[in-house]
Amino acid sequence: MEMRSEVCGVALLVMLLSGVQAFLPGGNGGNTHVTITENALMKKMSEVCKAVVESEGREFKPTGSSVEELLGACLGSATGQVSAAKFHEALNQIYMENSLVDRDFMASNPHHFNSESFSGGRTLITQGTAAIKANIRKGSFQAARETLGRVLHTLQDFYSHSNWVELGNKATYPALIRPDLTISNIADIYTPTCSDCASGTCPNQLQPFILSRKKLTSGYMGLFSAYKPKGKCSHGGAADLSSTQNPRGGISKDERRAHNADLHNTAVSLATEASLELLEDIRGAAGNKDYLRLMGIARSAVLCFVIDTTGSMADDIAEAKRVSYSIIDSKKGTQDEPSEYILVPFNDPDFGPLIRTADPDVMKAEISKLGASGGGDAPEMCLSGLQLALTGAPASSLIYVFTDAPAKDTHLEKNIKALTHRTKSAVYYLLTASTRSKRSVSPQARSGFQLYYDLALASGGQVIKVSKADLPRATDIIIDTSTSALVTILQKARDPGSVESFPFLLDASVSKVTVYITGDSLKFTLHSPSGVSQSDSAGKGSLAVIQTVGNLWRVQLNTPIETGLWNISIVPTQAYTIKVTGQSVNTFIYNFVEDFKGPHPGYAVIYGRPQKGLPAKLLLTVTGQKGADTLKVQEVALVEVSGSRLADGVIQEMGGGKFLVTVNEVPEGEFVVMMKGEDVATSSRFQRQSTTLTSLSNVIVTATVNSTLLPGEDFLLPFTVMTSGTGGTYTITIGNDRNIPLTYNTKLNLVSGVSTESTVILKPPANTASGTDVTLTIAAEGPGGADSNYAVLRLSVLAKVTDLTPPVCEIVRVSGICLSSCTNYTWDLSVNITDGNGSGIEDISVQQGRGNFSQVAVVDGGVTVVMGRYSASCCAPDVTLSVVDKEGNVGKCSYSVQNRGGVSLSLSLLLWACLLLSALNTMQDVLLLF
Repeated sequence: MEMRSEVCGVALLVMLLSGVQAFLPGGNGGNTHVTITENALMKKMSEVCKAVVESEGREFKPTGSSVEELLGACLGSATGQVSAAKFHEALNQIYMENSLVDRDFMASNPHHFNSESFSGGRTLITQGTAAIKANIRKGSFQAARETLGRVLHTLQDFYSHSNWVELGNKATYPALIRPDLTISNIADIYTPTCSDCASGTCPNQLQPFILSRKKLTSGYMGLFSAYKPKGKCSHGGAADLSSTQNPRGGISKDERRAHNADLHNTAVSLATEASLELLEDIRGAAGNKDYLRLMGIARSAVLCFVIDTTGSMADDIAEAKRVSYSIIDSKKGTQDEPSEYILVPFNDPDFGPLIRTADPDVMKAEISKLGASGGGDAPEMCLSGLQLALTGAPASSLIYVFTDAPAKDTHLEKNIKALTHRTKSAVYYLLTASTRSKRSVSPQARSGFQLYYDLALASGGQVIKVSKADLPRATDIIIDTSTSALVTILQKARDPGSVESFPFLLDASVSKVTVYITGDSLKFTLHSPSGVSQSDSAGKGSLAVIQTVGNLWRVQLNTPIETGLWNISIVPTQAYTIKVTGQSVNTFIYNFVEDFKGPHPGYAVIYGRPQKGLPAKLLLTVTGQKGADTLKVQEVALVEVSGSRLADGVIQEMGGGKFLVTVNEVPEGEFVVMMKGEDVATSSRFQRQSTTLTSLSNVIVTATVNSTLLPGEDFLLPFTVMTSGTGGTYTITIGNDRNIPLTYNTKLNLVSGVSTESTVILKPPANTASGTDVTLTIAAEGPGGADSNYAVLRLSVLAKVTDLTPPVCEIVRVSGICLSSCTNYTWDLSVNITDGNGSGIEDISVQQGRGNFSQVAVVDGGVTVVMGRYSASCCAPDVTLSVVDKEGNVGKCSYSVQNRGGVSLSLSLLLWACLLLSALNTMQDVLLLF
């Protein structure tokens, strides 16, 4: 009997402990910040996508391992063709900002946890995370991405630059991302931490006292001096001058070497896990849907309208309403439903506010409020409204401007050109000449309208000039372009117009090909690869359907589209533009970059115009239906838009669909990027082209974002201007999209080859909401306007955070038993949620699960308690509730009825068996008495 009881006891113990497991992530073999960040982002994206897909009752089944296939599984097969370009663009923003920390903050100890700067490094992480959460709440996703890249770099450096790994830690340090915790047990400045290592390759230099007492330290970095406190560890490496001073060597684990291979692998593993924890915290605060928007995962393009609301615009506003309603209604629930709607009205002297929503019904309600009033005969604040749209819309957006008047705020021209270059967004102007307004026929108006043509060409957009009666036919271009899979195949401009033929390649992946020609009094002929021709006079022909409205020719190629080399020949009498677009998931994104030196050299994005006299370098990312592996890049060139010069680049494959392209002889005029290659899946050659015009400059404007802005307080932002061209007096123009007061010197005297420093002071109003992002444009123009350049920066406003403690979510009851057949069974969970003396509960959401959640708030002893109940089918056994307070602190409740229910059921059965066995034994003993 005792033996049998012991067996039951052991069996019970095993049953109770079988669910208790420790999970430690393995090394991923990466050794760069980009690799670590990419691994973490992809893993978290997969987790969030799976949770969203399952909550919608779909099955999460990627068809392959590529980013594109993961995106397809996330959005669902019903979405049809969805380009991964915006997703790659969002990821690249994070990667690039991560890399920039090694250039812009090379000598900053807190940014790298060097020289025992633990408090400063942790502050950068926690304040940065608070800014990210606040940005997301305000819909400022690009600002959030840029800050996220910088925060991840600092967080990852902790595990490489400190001795956390050498101390034997196998888990991450939660105090780095939890503002309610503190970093403790740091070696003080007088405590020696390392022993001498003459070779510089000792496996562990830490003093025994440091190891036994678990003292936290990090290596000192001497970029400009060999000094370090006595007995302290160095970072190590050729760039670290302090590593030559006793104790020599270094404890950095940045690179995998023979003497530190295990330490490096563990540091990479922990840095990846810490990155995942930070991303999970941000996800909890943002919610699944906004987290995916942060990552650039969207069904389709953003629909962005900038609308003149002055008195003569009544007909135009009515048409803007009609076309927006049409797009919203016709595309709702389809693959081309816009992922976001943005509206910016402008008048005189007012403009804005920017209205942003992902809800189509909300946008319809906002547009319905628009009405025409005021304005007089004066030009309007068109560029101010456009500036709001360019800073509020995601990168690579299409923005549609409705107006019948020239711009009053022409001083913003440089800002607009800088923003279109920075964001790569294209602007389409729908101009209606009003016979009732003197504004449209005055010399001032004609010059003002020319500004629209210049800005449209620079952005890769178009100016469509029509009568008010013909406006409904012109707005078909908005319907054409409202898709995430829009690609540009060819774009050219000629002024003065000249007779010319334009070849362009169409591959098997392209559909809905449309040729747009803007210009008056011209003739053209379209030629197919098989030799069939169609002239402009044939409205419906063997090749295309041709429509004309105002100055726009819209040529829609018939389907199926013949693949191969097409050609269009144009005979003009005036200036004209031609643009060929289609829909395809095969495309590319790019950034001009420059290399930088230092302890950790790399490539940094150029946010202005590339420098003259140097080869132009581009980082190019290619994306296709099944990933980059199905595309062969054969040619990348810089092509003049207004000329015929083409400059080929030298292509270096970097893996993962990324290429470094070097162009030694850059065109003198404005140019775009053209890529040609082969689609392996269809064995057809393709051609793609960027839209934003770029040119070179001798001027360099440099500025760095180093912190957030505080409402009501001055913020000093240093910047430098340098020219390799003509010196003299340069005009400085600085603007922002929030009308924050600025103080700066409008003139700087430059000497060629010498950097000149200056400062701009911003003071956001005291009532500026936390999370507001500010886009600041700094432009420098040389004498006579011969040369110019600019820098565009995003800054975030963040009020002081006083609530550091996350809400508490406590599971108080679970009911329902889930058996092996789940269909007819349900279970529910009851929770109590409190925030103590915190800022108050902002949101409670089901982060994972397919059940229903209800809640009621009660006051118990002066404390508000949210009592929640979650119920679900047993076929959906897992749930995670995310609780966010008003400062963005996150608390969670997680439960799995499958595991725990299964344990409870098995445990009950085992208890029953043991009791039965005990009873039988008792009966046997009783019988033996007789």
